[in-house]
Amino acid sequence: MHKLYIGLGSNLGNKEEMLRRALELINKRIGPVLRTSSFIETEPWGFESRNTFLNAVCLTETALTPLQCLKETQKIERLLGRTKKSTDGKYHDRPIDLDLLLYDNLEMKTPELTLPHPLMQERDFVMIPLREVIEH
Repeated sequence: MHKLYIGLGSNLGNKEEMLRRALELINKRIGPVLRTSSFIETEPWGFESRNTFLNAVCLTETALTPLQCLKETQKIERLLGRTKKSTDGKYHDRPIDLDLLLYDNLEMKTPELTLPHPLMQERDFVMIPLREVIEH
């Protein structure tokens, strides 16, 4: 089994409910959620919006490969109402956003996926809950 850390974020609708539903789906489709950080409210990063985010990080255990995990998180996003992904650094409001952060100690770079997540060090909304989960 592999340890996978996933970043979660929502800035549309009932944000807390959206994160809880995403965690349930991660548990069912990717693997058991072992730990979840507190939910923290944060300002949008990389774009302007009136809507704040609710962010968290979870640790799950999975038998899936990194690319299988990516496909499952994208399916979960679609199930929860996300209709478009951010591209070329252009971000927008979204009901749910799931990012693969760390997968064991694996380093990989493909057109679809880079691990560890290349921007996580720049994002307090990732690093603060990630530290909470790792140090727990």
